[in-house]
Amino acid sequence: MYRLLSAVTNRAVTHGSCAWGCGRRAAHQRAGLPPLGPGWVGGLGLGLGLALGVKLAGGLRGASPTPPTAAPDPETPPQAEPLPLQEQPLAQWSPQTPTPPHSRRFARAIDRSRDLLHRIKDEVGAPGIVVGVSVDGKEVWSEGLGYADVENRVPCKPETVMRIASISKSLTMVAIAKLWEAGKLDLDIPVQHYVPEFPEKEYEGEKVSVTTRLLISHLSGIRHYEKDMKKVKEEKAYKALKMMKGTMESDQEKELKVKGGKSNEKNDFAKAKIEQDNEAKGRNSKPCKKKNDFEQGELYLKEKFENSIESLRLFKNDPLFFKPGSQFLYSTFGYTLLAAIVERASGYKYLDYMQKIFHDLDMLTTVQEENEPVIYNRARFYVYNKKRRLVNTPYVDNSYKWAGGGFLSTVGDLLKFGNAMLYGYQVGLFKNSNENLLPGYLKPETMLMIWTPVPNTEMSWDKEGKYAMAWGVVEKKQTYGSCRKQRHYASHTGGAVGASSVLLVLPEELDAEAINNKFPPRGTVVSIICNMQSVGLNNTALKIALEFDKDRSDMP
Repeated sequence: MYRLLSAVTNRAVTHGSCAWGCGRRAAHQRAGLPPLGPGWVGGLGLGLGLALGVKLAGGLRGASPTPPTAAPDPETPPQAEPLPLQEQPLAQWSPQTPTPPHSRRFARAIDRSRDLLHRIKDEVGAPGIVVGVSVDGKEVWSEGLGYADVENRVPCKPETVMRIASISKSLTMVAIAKLWEAGKLDLDIPVQHYVPEFPEKEYEGEKVSVTTRLLISHLSGIRHYEKDMKKVKEEKAYKALKMMKGTMESDQEKELKVKGGKSNEKNDFAKAKIEQDNEAKGRNSKPCKKKNDFEQGELYLKEKFENSIESLRLFKNDPLFFKPGSQFLYSTFGYTLLAAIVERASGYKYLDYMQKIFHDLDMLTTVQEENEPVIYNRARFYVYNKKRRLVNTPYVDNSYKWAGGGFLSTVGDLLKFGNAMLYGYQVGLFKNSNENLLPGYLKPETMLMIWTPVPNTEMSWDKEGKYAMAWGVVEKKQTYGSCRKQRHYASHTGGAVGASSVLLVLPEELDAEAINNKFPPRGTVVSIICNMQSVGLNNTALKIALEFDKDRSDMP
């Protein structure tokens, strides 16, 4: 009997190792994982053989007779016989992280959002994209799609670190707000009070003042990457004319509908021709290249700047494009000046002061982008060249614009940041019902100021909104009954060399009765980061937020 057991065991070891182990090793290599050593296969085969041997031994010792087979139930579908071990299909390896238990109630929203992200990723040809969602302060979903590093086949995952671009402006706003709350920074005095290195300015022969408040909301007149004032003014005039024309056309259409009139055939033909031309221009335009930013040489600077004061020399002597306060002109350089103001008002280097804030907010993976340090899970960044081939982006040094677009982060850290802002915004509403609540990182009145739209501003990623203080804000609005309802939310997008990003906060619509037995933050926060430039993500983030908001609203 023991000779028989030994022979069966050896056969099981040999057959199990070759048929199952070799197949598993091949699948392991296809998945891009490190090769498996010979000990893994041998040990697995030995375990299978021993288990089979023990089973046979039990049968030889005298197992109980096999019970008679019951008659099949006609209402029970027949079950397929299990395949032999060597013929069983191998499980597909996936970088997707296990779903937390509290995420299961959002399964519908997760499935729909994942499908949406796959569509966006495929549409723009992005190598990788990472998403994170929190509901009422708890992270309920985070996942990576595609590759963080195409060359080495490193998949995206929730811990992947990418450029967050202009979301850095919202981080810088926290530093400014803390200094303002502490009485160390006046938002409405000329910036020369803190940074005398920045020269006083004139516009059309008139002496004008640039203040911190104007810098925050892009109303200072300081240029962006485009140096040609004439081009900028022509572009703004064209946009204004286009908006005016659209409004007039809309009014004319309403008037025709009321009168029951019919449009002139020539006008209809001309309108259709314009639409076709616009579509053709869109199809023939160069992909993944933003006209106003990515054609500008300063976006690709390789020079290392030691501090914010030194980087002012890039633009401090340039003329203002507009009179401060009169027009909106998005400017990352304005935030470079804000970094210098933070340094002088706080007495710390800008990066040191920001690291203290990141520590307070528990944003432990958020750092300034530098080439030299080893940063675990850092992605590589990509763009399509003129031949539509995926290529690595050129090396850039973002030390001149850390405050406006130079930080690296993860979706998890951005969710923490968004929830800290949402908590501060809402905690004042809950104080009366729960006096034991901790204060927010920023005071409620500060957050209300930050998320209040500023006149004369624009929100380029959502025309329904306005720019506030380092955030874009869309206010609650409903014009007609049983028609589109515009939700209140705050967001900021980002576009950098080889990267796109968004952080969106959708507060819960609260009333006096809803506050009872609830705690802030209440709402949905979505963060998305991508290693491809010029990918519009705000609309996607809003759709995802609304999906999760629907699931939470449908629950008892």
